[in-house]
Amino acid sequence: MRLLSIPLIVATLLVGCREDPEPTPPDSGASLQDSGVPPQDSGVPEGDSGVPEDDAGVPEDPLPSGPPVPQGPPNVPEFKPAFPEQTRVPAIQTKTALQVTEIASGIRNPWGIAFLPDQRMLVTEKPTGSLYIVTQQGAKSPAVSGLPAVDGRDQGGLLDVEVGPDYAQSGLIYWTYSEPRQGGNGLAVARARLVDGAQPRVENVQVIFRMMPTLESTLHSGGRMVFTPDGKLFVTLGERSILAGRVQAQDVKSHFGKVVRINPDGSVPQDNPYLNTPGAKPEIWSIGHRNVLSAALDSQNRLWTVEMGPKGGDEVNRPEAGKDYGWPTIGYGEEYSGAPIHQSPQAPGMEQPVYYWDPVIAPSGMTIYSGTLFPEWRNNLFIGGLAAKALVRLMVRNDRVVGEEHLLKNLDSRIRDVVQGPEGALYLLTDATNGKVLKVTPR
Repeated sequence: MRLLSIPLIVATLLVGCREDPEPTPPDSGASLQDSGVPPQDSGVPEGDSGVPEDDAGVPEDPLPSGPPVPQGPPNVPEFKPAFPEQTRVPAIQTKTALQVTEIASGIRNPWGIAFLPDQRMLVTEKPTGSLYIVTQQGAKSPAVSGLPAVDGRDQGGLLDVEVGPDYAQSGLIYWTYSEPRQGGNGLAVARARLVDGAQPRVENVQVIFRMMPTLESTLHSGGRMVFTPDGKLFVTLGERSILAGRVQAQDVKSHFGKVVRINPDGSVPQDNPYLNTPGAKPEIWSIGHRNVLSAALDSQNRLWTVEMGPKGGDEVNRPEAGKDYGWPTIGYGEEYSGAPIHQSPQAPGMEQPVYYWDPVIAPSGMTIYSGTLFPEWRNNLFIGGLAAKALVRLMVRNDRVVGEEHLLKNLDSRIRDVVQGPEGALYLLTDATNGKVLKVTPR
């Protein structure tokens, strides 16, 4: 392992506006008039003293003030935030000195990471479809055999990985991947029993979910997974980028541009919101998303996501059952060509993001910190920034973002995933042909 001494550096100018080159779909033509600022978005809840308390009932520090993280001008300056603190909140700075340890390297564009009970890590290699077991000392196993083939082009491949909540009894692991099919491809979720050893393998592979319909696109599959304490599984799905997919993001007969919720065997929970809607995909939880690559649960076990916008308009959302998050009707960005997508960033019946970026950070993996190694980080969101080349930290109070920090800028690395380890450290994957597993601890 190699130690890297990392000073804390507030972000410099963000460059780049997307994860990978994408086609520029024409305007879908879907738009609605501005509905104004919803009354519920007024900020501090009624009766709040304005001095928030932490989990122990101790008053927290005053809210941050001052200029935002340095960034370029917005791509769509005419689109104004729907409420204060929806974008460009004050910059904050971590007080704890950080140490970054390189655990492993030589992984080609790693995408997802998950911990086994003994603190070894499962790490996916996106374009090749390979899954590895990596020790805390950096030893990497042979590729786990028995996984199905992937369509590894562009944004496809082997994506997220999770250890089943009953792993101690079942040995089950879960993964998302771009599944090659007749007529195109689509995101699939599979599970299998991990057989550990010198030549690890999986057996009894089951595909428990398939994004439908099948479409020929190598873009915007989504693919993050989150298990909930009650045993349900959230899976995030993109809208495939091309116009044929984009126009289905708010169509409940399609999985495109949705968050779905399933049981671990792929069956549909009986309290899903569209279960009794004629023609709807019963797995759907929420609609109107673009390409959700970040997902995590907060201390109240609520789902938070971050999705990639086009040129401008990356969004933090808290998806709730049956709600519409607006894409492509509303948003805060524009086409990569500079052509408009939306007439307005707000519309009746469509949810506003908790936070957005313009210009974008190109978000990927995400965790909400709950450990003890960094007390000042508790309940903060940590998001991998691809275009930002940073670990993006958001301080949240009362479900509003109140501070932002861009950490580890001097690594000059695209951060693909971030997870909290069992001991409270943060573990990162860098998106490169020589991708690395990094561990962040107090220095």
